[in-house]
Amino acid sequence: MSGSAQTDRFVHDRLPPPALRPQLRYDLPELEFPDRLNLVEELLDKATFRGFSHRPMLRSNRITLSYGDVRERVDRIARVLTEDLALIAGNRVLLRGGNSIGMALAWLAVVKAGLVAVATMPLLRARELADIIDTAQPLVALCDAKLLDELELARQDRPVLRTVVAFNAMNEPGSLAVRAAQKAGDFLPCPTAADDIALLAFTSGTTGKPKAAVHTHRDVLAACETWPRHVLQATPDDVVVGSPPLAFTFGLGGLLIFPMWAGASVFFPDAPYTPEAMVRMIGETGATICYTAPTFYRQMAPFARQHGVGKLRVCVSAGEGLPDATRQLWKQATGIEMTDGIGATEMFHIFISSAGNQVRAGAIGKVVPGYTARVVDDEGAELPRGTVGKLAVIGPTGCKYLDDPRQANYVKDGWNYPGDAFVQDADCYFFYQARADDMIITAGYNVGGPEVEDALLRHPAVAECGVIGKPDEERGMIVKAFCVLKPGHEGDAAMVRTLQDHVKATIAPFKYPREIDFVAALPRTETGKLQRFKLRHWR
Repeated sequence: MSGSAQTDRFVHDRLPPPALRPQLRYDLPELEFPDRLNLVEELLDKATFRGFSHRPMLRSNRITLSYGDVRERVDRIARVLTEDLALIAGNRVLLRGGNSIGMALAWLAVVKAGLVAVATMPLLRARELADIIDTAQPLVALCDAKLLDELELARQDRPVLRTVVAFNAMNEPGSLAVRAAQKAGDFLPCPTAADDIALLAFTSGTTGKPKAAVHTHRDVLAACETWPRHVLQATPDDVVVGSPPLAFTFGLGGLLIFPMWAGASVFFPDAPYTPEAMVRMIGETGATICYTAPTFYRQMAPFARQHGVGKLRVCVSAGEGLPDATRQLWKQATGIEMTDGIGATEMFHIFISSAGNQVRAGAIGKVVPGYTARVVDDEGAELPRGTVGKLAVIGPTGCKYLDDPRQANYVKDGWNYPGDAFVQDADCYFFYQARADDMIITAGYNVGGPEVEDALLRHPAVAECGVIGKPDEERGMIVKAFCVLKPGHEGDAAMVRTLQDHVKATIAPFKYPREIDFVAALPRTETGKLQRFKLRHWR
């Protein structure tokens, strides 16, 4: 690509072959972008020309930064990256942290400098981080000072990750803040092409091995011009809160990119989220938009009824199926009609959604302007309305896995197949049915059964195991394991706790099996393959 500013071609050279790439459509006037485009320049630097320089952008319990403040701090960090750490456009930078102003500043600086942001969940353990390092080959990591231990374990025997710099460590020698304080806040944005790479977003498939979804500067800005413009319709006066991590594209869009596009502000609390704390925070901060998963809304509802929700006007639900019972419970508690949506890491954000008086009971909504969606059979032919089939989507964003053969499963004839079963009614509303694969979606988190099986098998008491998702009213699904123990081990309550603690210590704690059944044998085919569909009948 002659116009590219990214001289490190690692990601560009590992994009899918043209025949396996999604067809990208830019059918709306607002989706016409110039060939040269830096998304942070568009959203942050140009805020000055929109009159937002002195408006609040990032808030916490301790500080409020205006758009102008954020720009200066981002520029200082970008200078650290390019001057002190000698990074060049296209290099990958691993980001590790929870939702905080420090994490947001680091992400924006990386992308403004023409580097590729590789954000990771704060709950990931060393083994999971090591897989991401092996795939993305980051040269530098910016890590919250409280989360260094697992990253240091992960980088052992991985010399590619040559430098780790801590953030949220204001006065520590060598920290990002100390380094940035010595820099001028006048960094010129990298003149990236629209199709240069902005980020790698990791998602776990049913094999448990991480897949890296590639998104360009154009992809992220195109996402701003679809669901946020036509459905969310945020304003500069909005204050946004929520629970999804910035390492998820749901959180990155909802809690950073989309508020910037609207000129709104985001509040990142210092304390961990609990349902009651979230409700109290909404009232105390004057929050008007909230993002979280259905499970959390359900847990928040009694506190919302007790304390009220202040100025809250928009409640976005995504990450898992929204039961209508949860929608009605929240509406009874707050008077607010929840905005449901389905998106995908591979598509960056939401592509089917409806809000307000457009909501229909049981439906996620209609296709977002800019996208086309249909329900198809196994050959890709559109099915009659009212028939269950696979969802296929096409629009201005699409799946581009980094050097992964699973690309052929996601993109077919230019269409994206997120792996969901849907029904579309005569009025064009889409009704979610189930995942088309073995992914377990629990309280908004995606968990691959084989990954949990692998963790269980690392315990010396476990001979065999199988993991499935079990329907659960509170969490949508829970992770359930069936284990065959080795001789000499007792399948009792103590063993359940032992195995649960083992999984929590091996992989991200939210992936642990909440139920474990001990069985004499697992159902397998003649060739030895586990028959998970039979386990689902055992639950």
